[in-house]
Amino acid sequence: MDHTQIDPEFTAYPLRQLADAALQRAAQLGAAHADFRAERIRGQQIGLSDGNLETQFDSDDLGLAVRVVVDGTWGFAGAVDMTPEAAAQAAAEAVDVAKVAAAISTERIELADEPSHGDVTWLSAYEVDPFSVSVADKIALLSGWSSQLLAAAGVDHVDASLYQVKECKFYTDGATTALQQRVRVHPSVTAVAVGADGRFETMRTLAPPAGRGHEYLTGTGWDFPAELAEIPALLTEKMAAASVQAGRYDLVIDPSNLFLTIHESIGHATELDRALGYEAAYAGTSFATFDKLGNLQYGSPIMHVTGDRTAEHGLATIGYDDEGVAGQSWDLIAGGVLTGYQLDRRMARLKSLGRSNGCAFADSPSHMPIQRMANVSLQPAAGGPSTADLIASVTDGIYIVGDKSWSIDMQRYNFQFTGQRFYRIKNGQLAGQLRDVAYQATTTDFWNSMEAVGGPQTYVLGGAFNCGKGQPGQVAPVSHGCPSVVMRGIRILNTVEEAGA
Repeated sequence: MDHTQIDPEFTAYPLRQLADAALQRAAQLGAAHADFRAERIRGQQIGLSDGNLETQFDSDDLGLAVRVVVDGTWGFAGAVDMTPEAAAQAAAEAVDVAKVAAAISTERIELADEPSHGDVTWLSAYEVDPFSVSVADKIALLSGWSSQLLAAAGVDHVDASLYQVKECKFYTDGATTALQQRVRVHPSVTAVAVGADGRFETMRTLAPPAGRGHEYLTGTGWDFPAELAEIPALLTEKMAAASVQAGRYDLVIDPSNLFLTIHESIGHATELDRALGYEAAYAGTSFATFDKLGNLQYGSPIMHVTGDRTAEHGLATIGYDDEGVAGQSWDLIAGGVLTGYQLDRRMARLKSLGRSNGCAFADSPSHMPIQRMANVSLQPAAGGPSTADLIASVTDGIYIVGDKSWSIDMQRYNFQFTGQRFYRIKNGQLAGQLRDVAYQATTTDFWNSMEAVGGPQTYVLGGAFNCGKGQPGQVAPVSHGCPSVVMRGIRILNTVEEAGA
């Protein structure tokens, strides 16, 4: 299929007729606001263990959704039948839900204004639709990667997986009508080594999930053959590495690790619904409360973090969100100070912040849009240093690469992160790998310890497919870009000692 074309199987449905039926019925029943979504979300997951196919399944979520505001109260309903009759019925059910909810509602729902964008079409940046490539070819690719690693000394097992999504959406509120399609892929390969004593170590590829097509796996955007060739030696070195001595160290943190710390300690903390306490059931609220806007010294003065719905290949990149708000970029932290939040139209109006910055998203037609994370990214320093230069600035420290396990408290404040691999730094030089490393800090202490950020040449857009939020729970894809950084005096734990304590 031509990648410049919206999936014809989706556009074959009478999308405008469905929308007209829903919006007209909602207006007839007294809705002050109504919007309509139709969606088709295709997913495919393939997994191999030691080169043998272990998992292969496809999902296909198709349906429509109607959201209304009646007498200042939300109402929502969805349907799986793509007919005007089902759309009109969903609108009526949404109005009924709003009327029932009005009896217990304590706040009036009002939405920030958004300019009309007319009829628009938007596609994400990719070259080859992953669903146009045969499953056999994908399995063969993963099998080849697995065989390459299994043939290497020191590798005992290999897990390889590929997850792909194509998301088609049609949205209208009568002012903006947006037809959109975005594609994302997540390849991952993990090598496992098992010692004679039963201890094992793993080494996973650093290739991040991306808003790209199948071309990402075959040479555009990431050099998989080169990375796979390095893994056996790295894994062997990790198996023989000394266990870290707990204490305080200066850290150089690679983007492949830092993106997750950004996600947990900045991305979630600057969601305004979480900061205001509207989101609390799933992973808590936020220490970055609204009274701190404009005065919280979140990090050092070199810290500049943006929210962005426009980054090329970003997993949270869209043309228009699920409230018809155009994608945009804005500051969350500037000069180390908290200067903004992520907003949907309700949150923007509630706190008189003007226009929404486009952070409404629903992960299926059966779910109501909620405020979700943008691509939250730490900006590099123009003309800034390389990663090697940053390492050279550290006398006694650790260089951390790749993400692994993590934990953070319910206010996004106290946290602990591990990684894929760790290198001792002595007098500005790497001095071999370490293992059993975790770094621990509070969010503000950690980011205020940041002494240097790398230049654009160190910047990488990491991310995840499965950011969770809401009740009932929803997942959303999101990217986080960042350069390499230097953090001074961070507490390092030995994870084996901590587990045995």
